[in-house]
Amino acid sequence: MHVQFPPKLAVLQAFWDGKIDDTLTELAPHSSDDMLYCEAEAPSTVEKEKTAQEDSETDLEIEDTERYYTTGQRELYLEACKLMGVVPASYFIRNMEEPCMNLNHHGLGPNGTKAIAIALVSNTTIIKLELEDNCITEEGVLSLVEMLQENYYLQELNISNNKIGLEGAKILSDFLQGNTSSLSKLKLSGNNFKEEAAALLCQALSSNYRIRTLALSHNELSDVGGEYLGQMLSLNVGLQSLDLSWNHFHTQGATALCNGLRSNVTLKALDLSMNGLGNEGALALGEVLKINSCLCYLDVSSNNINNEGASRISKGLELNETLQVLKLFLNPMSMEGAVVLILSIKRNPKSRMEELDIANVLVTEQFIRVLDGVCAIHPQLDVVHKTVQGFSTKKTFQWTNPMRMIQSYAEQQKITVLEFFKSLNSAGSMTMPVGEFRKALVQQNKVPINRYQVRELIKKLDEKKGIVDFSGGGAMQVVTAAGEEGKC
Repeated sequence: MHVQFPPKLAVLQAFWDGKIDDTLTELAPHSSDDMLYCEAEAPSTVEKEKTAQEDSETDLEIEDTERYYTTGQRELYLEACKLMGVVPASYFIRNMEEPCMNLNHHGLGPNGTKAIAIALVSNTTIIKLELEDNCITEEGVLSLVEMLQENYYLQELNISNNKIGLEGAKILSDFLQGNTSSLSKLKLSGNNFKEEAAALLCQALSSNYRIRTLALSHNELSDVGGEYLGQMLSLNVGLQSLDLSWNHFHTQGATALCNGLRSNVTLKALDLSMNGLGNEGALALGEVLKINSCLCYLDVSSNNINNEGASRISKGLELNETLQVLKLFLNPMSMEGAVVLILSIKRNPKSRMEELDIANVLVTEQFIRVLDGVCAIHPQLDVVHKTVQGFSTKKTFQWTNPMRMIQSYAEQQKITVLEFFKSLNSAGSMTMPVGEFRKALVQQNKVPINRYQVRELIKKLDEKKGIVDFSGGGAMQVVTAAGEEGKC
């Protein structure tokens, strides 16, 4: 249905007619005979008089111009809300100049989303838009896609849990096939996608190199969808992170995905947790890990993988040179399977494994001794396991706070804590990858701390995306906490 806008809103008319151009960016606030309504009244602008001597723009004039431009966007949004018959979101109005716009759970609906899209056409500030759980349906998706064809600043979009369904997937597929926007991160979790939707999205992503991160978790993708995804992965040259957790993949789907990974050269992170891969799926993963030279993060938690499956994955770990994180939490394996895994890492001199998560597996002192030998060869490795109650390693959590020990050493040497941390980094920067940081701390001989203390220290030093930050603020907060706690 075509909507005819009043003459004073020619910009909105052009947007929905597909004829919008750069004139939108010249939009300025204008008077209106109708009273604009809003949860919080939009601020008015006051035009400042200029003296005859002002021949060039001053900082004050620039600030006024920016305020004038922003107010124009606000008025455009308010007018769009009136036409759509929705109440304006005051949060959106207040934060139009912030890089991240979080409108999750705002009850926007398709019309509220359309009003947001109109305002975003000319917005050059917002680079991340969160619209999860707003029931936008396929109508809202269409509005967002039309906006993205004009907005070259938005980079991240989250439209998870929005009842998009097959029709929304068709709209997204068409957009992604001819995508010229700056969008690189797309979250589509929980949108009732099935095989047909997977086919459409995978067809588009087979030739799309702009999307770097894609989330399709909590959908209804089965083995057939896994086959489409596997074919896409064999052709895609841009995707770096793929979340397929909480779907319905089993042996067939896992095998298809792994076949795609054989030729894929860009995917670094894959989340397949909460599926049903089983031991046969583990076999496929083990085989692809032997040859894949790109994957760094793999999560196959809760996939009904037992000791047999762990043994099959271990065959891949013996040869793999890129995987850094492997999560096998909540799988029915015992200490026997855990030993096989860590010994496979020990046998691989080029292993880059930094974290093995088997947190539900009970271990004994014998396992700890084996693990000590593995960590002697690979000091960057941390294995998260469950210790038998009453086991002696429980004492490790009663040792002195590692930060307090570092602070004491720094005071003795008359240096700062930051200088100690910087000495661990050959590059001299304030951040380090987790694996390098763990290895440097374990191998240094100035402060006697073990790998359990190192783990606690990493948690406190603001670990984000595999990076430890020991810059002034983070390290000083931990030092203060150490002085107050005394023990960890």
